[in-house]
Amino acid sequence: MRRISGIALLTRAAVSMGGATTATSATQHRLVQAAMLSTCSNSNPLWFTQRLGDRFGLSRPSTAAPCAGGHVCFSTNAAASLAQEPHAHEKFLSKDVELYQYEACPFCNKVRAFLDYYNIPYKVVEVNPISKKEINWSDYKKVPILKVDGEQMVDSSDIIDKLYLRINENSVLNGEEEMKWRGWVDNHLVHVLSPNIYRTVSEALESFDYITSHGNFSLYERMVAKYTGAAAMYFVSKKLKKRHNITDERASLYGAAETWVDALNGRQFLGGSNPNLADLAVFGVLRPIRHLKSGKDMVENTRIGEWYARMESAVGESARVKA
Repeated sequence: MRRISGIALLTRAAVSMGGATTATSATQHRLVQAAMLSTCSNSNPLWFTQRLGDRFGLSRPSTAAPCAGGHVCFSTNAAASLAQEPHAHEKFLSKDVELYQYEACPFCNKVRAFLDYYNIPYKVVEVNPISKKEINWSDYKKVPILKVDGEQMVDSSDIIDKLYLRINENSVLNGEEEMKWRGWVDNHLVHVLSPNIYRTVSEALESFDYITSHGNFSLYERMVAKYTGAAAMYFVSKKLKKRHNITDERASLYGAAETWVDALNGRQFLGGSNPNLADLAVFGVLRPIRHLKSGKDMVENTRIGEWYARMESAVGESARVKA
């Protein structure tokens, strides 16, 4: 009863901020949708599901199996060799690289992890999730979108594949283990995140505080999205638990973390002595939650912390440059 009462108070507070007019209510509804359903490519991002996205007319996430749909498979050795190539980023020094993103989007973070790791300088354009005016120029209405000298690249996995091939033209295009775990990130790991970050009232508020404070929102949009969105997603997360057969949120998160550590099989990274594309995918998706309560609990209660710390060191400083 205490949790439900707290959510009810949050909801009433958020509604009272917007007034009682139909127009304002409609605006609030769009704000909540935008905060909940920030459209990321690939698969279900941090805070929405396929069913919820379809309900609001958003595009359907990918359900393709690893290596399907024209995706390129890379060998662990090829990824490791690229990691050891000290001047890979020099191929992009004369390029104008722009990333259109939502700061908290896990799939945008996948692309950023790749760019940061290979030290490819890039500008960030934070997209307003309501108007999306920053990507009016594109027919593709999801993020991330990467522009390299005006050429548009879409879908986080496809973006990474194309960048990889540009840097290392003689790649060996195979590697079942690497692609298996890249697929696991998109088709499993992301599904356990939402039930965890919205598990309680306080965690839902913490998550929306991060989403709205790091996103391109006006002050009004930020306040409405934070409180109304947190209230809505607290209840939605309970449906997500049922949909994905999750009985205990933290157990599912800890289980995913342990599954990943088991996959390392004693190696520093899945790629061996250097991260490969699967390492970067897991790291990128987990990075937005690392300092939320769920992420802290995950590191404190599983073996993933040492790998994550190695990844932070390997990825290094952000390669982002000012626009």
